[in-house]
Amino acid sequence: MPHHLARWLGLAGSTLLAVAAFLGGAFPDGDLRPTPVSIWQGPYGPLIVTTWAVGTGAMAYAWWTLRDRVPSTRWALVTVGLWLLPLLLTPPMGSRDVYAYACQGASYSAGLNPYEQGVSALPCPWLDTISYIWRDTSAPYGPLFVLLAGAVVKATGSLVGSIVLFRLLTLAGVGLTAACLPVLARRCGVPAGRAVWLALGSPLIGVHLVSGAHNDALMVGLLVAGLAVVVSRPGRPGPLFGGGVLLGLAAAIKVTALVVVPFAALAAIVGAYSIRALVRDGGWVVGGAVAAVVGATLATGLGFGWVTGLEQGGLVIAWTSPPTAVGQTVAYLAAPFGWHGDPLPATRGIGMAALALVLLWLWWRARHREPIWHAGLALAATVALAPLFHPWYWTWPLAVLAATARRTGWFAVVAIVSSFLVLADGTGLPRYTKTVGAPLMTLFVIVVVVRLVRSARAARRPAVVD
Repeated sequence: MPHHLARWLGLAGSTLLAVAAFLGGAFPDGDLRPTPVSIWQGPYGPLIVTTWAVGTGAMAYAWWTLRDRVPSTRWALVTVGLWLLPLLLTPPMGSRDVYAYACQGASYSAGLNPYEQGVSALPCPWLDTISYIWRDTSAPYGPLFVLLAGAVVKATGSLVGSIVLFRLLTLAGVGLTAACLPVLARRCGVPAGRAVWLALGSPLIGVHLVSGAHNDALMVGLLVAGLAVVVSRPGRPGPLFGGGVLLGLAAAIKVTALVVVPFAALAAIVGAYSIRALVRDGGWVVGGAVAAVVGATLATGLGFGWVTGLEQGGLVIAWTSPPTAVGQTVAYLAAPFGWHGDPLPATRGIGMAALALVLLWLWWRARHREPIWHAGLALAATVALAPLFHPWYWTWPLAVLAATARRTGWFAVVAIVSSFLVLADGTGLPRYTKTVGAPLMTLFVIVVVVRLVRSARAARRPAVVD
């Protein structure tokens, strides 16, 4: 497809998604327990589902066709901007998380500790906008975001005003990514235009980061900025410390960003790897990150209680998380034999143990080559092996891989599939497809493991010399 046609096809898709948001987005007074059937049978149901599906498909196809042949960085930035315009003024779409942000901000600004009490303790003035499962749970976000949420609510005093400011914060994150990603891509030997296109052009960005106003946008922006500073000034203490601070601020939004810090420490080294060089150069990055996280924690006055919020991911059960899918499949297979236990804690525990090993292995490999590329893989592994997967989580590795990867197909496919997992009002389709989705995901896991084992064995075989 010619690039000019792809631009207008994507804009048409974005406009259709905006229509879906206005007709059936995640409104504050919407149904908190919808199903795909109830949406279809409701007012404008067929039109909502059709505009959502066709709009997502048009954006995804236009993005996919140009993933390796973007005319220029400027063209990519202008096109992404055009695609985001229709989604700037829509109601929240794809998730109700922004209402939880507002309620957690209201709790904090009122003097409560959102890491110890759910938003129902205030009670939040907008409590009826939040799904029942999240009303009595602690905040799962870092201290910097709690500070920002409290400031947003205090500045506006209204739900609509808070949504507007949260969306502006997400735009700031997207803008920071757009500004810093070309620098990171050039340092990694990847075309800057292609990196911008891959990181910011997928439907995940417009639907979940911009319209959904997810705080992941700010986290990704700070993450990319920190990596860009580190790779641009290796061996220089001041810039490396500043890059570490940016990475620490990203982790103070969502702690997942800490996964990247050990790889950034490797990228800070001038010359060959050694323990001495790692301490000398990488220590500044680690020190900056730790200082930022501790500083943000002290600024909230809430201590390190935010660490306990990380456990909330286990409350949602969806086959889009491979360890969860394996647990669901085991339960399905064991039920006919009379066993009705819960294998999820075991499979999720195995997933986290596997993640720890994978992260160590990736870091060990990255000592001598492409540490930022391995950082992207580490983020992808973190998303894949965690107990919970939401589509917008894929924006974390997507940004780093876009600036470092030579082959783009595999992570672009994941982004496209993820774009179709959640309806306009935030209804997750995996919840209603678990009996099919969980076994298929388990089969996929088996195939991947077998291929990895075979590759490892082939790598150990000595070369045959004729």
